[in-house]
Amino acid sequence: MNTFGEDLIQSLNEALAHARGEGRAIVHAPLAPREVRKRARLTQAQMAPLMGMSLSGYRKWEQGTRRVSGPAATLLRVIQKEPEAVRRALSLS
Repeated sequence: MNTFGEDLIQSLNEALAHARGEGRAIVHAPLAPREVRKRARLTQAQMAPLMGMSLSGYRKWEQGTRRVSGPAATLLRVIQKEPEAVRRALSLS
C-alpha cells in the first residue's frame, strides 16, 4: 500500500476513535481575523500578504463568506501573539 493509503487508513481510525470518545481531540477556539488584525494594528492590505493571500480573499474571511481553517488559523494565532516575528520571517518589515 502506498503512503497515501496508509495515511488515509490512520486518519479514519483516528476519526472512529474520536467518535467513540477515545483519544484526545485537539480543538482550538475560533479566531476572528478582524480582531487579530486590529490588535496587530494592521490594515487589511497589510494583513493579506502576511497571510500569503490576496486582499479580496482576506476580506472574505472578515466578511464571513470564507472560513479560516488549518494552517491559516495557526498563522493567525502566531500573528496575534507575534506580528513582528511574522513580518521578519517573511521579510516584509
